[in-house]
Amino acid sequence: MHILLVEDDDELAARLERGLAQAGFVVERASDGHDGLELAQQPQMDVIVLDLGLPGKSGLEVLREIRSLGVTTPVLVLTARGTWADKVSGLNDGADDYLTKPFHLPELIARLNALRRRTGGHASNTLVFEDLSLNVASGEVTRNSEPLDLTALELRMLKYFMHRVRHVVSQSDLVDHLYGVDDMRESNTIEVYISRLRRKIGPDKIKTIRGLGYMLKRPA
Repeated sequence: MHILLVEDDDELAARLERGLAQAGFVVERASDGHDGLELAQQPQMDVIVLDLGLPGKSGLEVLREIRSLGVTTPVLVLTARGTWADKVSGLNDGADDYLTKPFHLPELIARLNALRRRTGGHASNTLVFEDLSLNVASGEVTRNSEPLDLTALELRMLKYFMHRVRHVVSQSDLVDHLYGVDDMRESNTIEVYISRLRRKIGPDKIKTIRGLGYMLKRPA
């Protein structure tokens, strides 16, 4: 199960990421409301765990916006507020479940599994980023609804980036994921493949983060 964790408390987030990963979940984290809103629109998410007390944009604002955008992914709200009014507000704004801090990890896991069962456990097979759409099952990629002709390696690279939107991907990460072609071990070869992919998907989508690697990110 693919979980989006939107939590600004680094210590709590680290504990939850570790515990959920040990329980077999794939966890992606956002540390503020703006990043949470962007990642919540990724269709591979099965459940969103959303803290209400976020910097930049509150959890309730994120919740209202993703529902207004038509995102139907189940949302479990985390909060230190335990009054019935807070719970009603969250549920009325589109939350599917509610957990008050502090809580025990097994309870969170049980609630996540229950949400998945309740919603049928169907995650979308399509990854979307701006005008790009990638069907994971068929490997079909479109840009503005027009099919793109990608090589097998370009497809694997794009899929890797689309699973890591707004995350830095180093050259060594790409080599480890894509290796299978001997000449991929050369850093300048990675740059050649990145350049080819940029020409097909748009030159501004994959940013070079100097000294670190690359990032799939919307233009500023």
